[in-house]
Amino acid sequence: MNKTVLITGAAKGIGAAIAKEFARSGYQVCINYNTSKESANALKKELDEIGYSSMIYQADISDRNQVDKMVDSVLDTFGNIDVLVNNAGICEYKLFTDITIEDIQNMLNVSVIGTFHVTQSVLKKCMIHKKAGKIINISSIWGMVGSSMEVNYSTAKAAVIGMSKALAKELGPSGITVNVVAPGAIDTDMNAILTQEELKEFCENVPLERIGHVDDISGVVKFLASKEAEYITGQVISPNGGIVV
Repeated sequence: MNKTVLITGAAKGIGAAIAKEFARSGYQVCINYNTSKESANALKKELDEIGYSSMIYQADISDRNQVDKMVDSVLDTFGNIDVLVNNAGICEYKLFTDITIEDIQNMLNVSVIGTFHVTQSVLKKCMIHKKAGKIINISSIWGMVGSSMEVNYSTAKAAVIGMSKALAKELGPSGITVNVVAPGAIDTDMNAILTQEELKEFCENVPLERIGHVDDISGVVKFLASKEAEYITGQVISPNGGIVV
């Protein structure tokens, strides 16, 4: 029987690349999105045309009721969730003194509370009972070292790392691994705010002298879900071109 992966925020960018990576490996791919319906439908159509198995699920992951309904629907369709990739997130560039309580709450609701909701729901409904599963949480290098003008983003991504490390210790006896992928700057919509000059200057400070591509991340995620990564848990792997070592 083919394995099933649930990926949050999978309609585009890194999430879509992860979905394609798992589809190529024979997984049944569950694509979560919140507002990017057009992109989610386009991704499913692309996978369908190649002959891969996929379904799309709309859910605001900051809402537990929506999360539980999504997880129930995935389990009704596919019977199990073997791999969970918590990828959904938002980004915002602001001076710390300009960040409002609404800004930080919105950031935490998606990256932290959303990750909590989806992970707890999947654990309760299938992984703990089956004593098996792989959880891969997408953080950021800015959750490791912090970034100017991104205090709320850095805070949320650091929280994801802390949650993952603690959860890895708690879930180890149940045969479930929890790991983090913390990308550097990747060529996605999140970094479209950078001008060509800013991008060139950034790349000059990266040892590999380029911005990352989505495929640089999806391959690492797929590895952490593989049999070869059975003895890896509680770790932070950061594909960042060497800018943070």
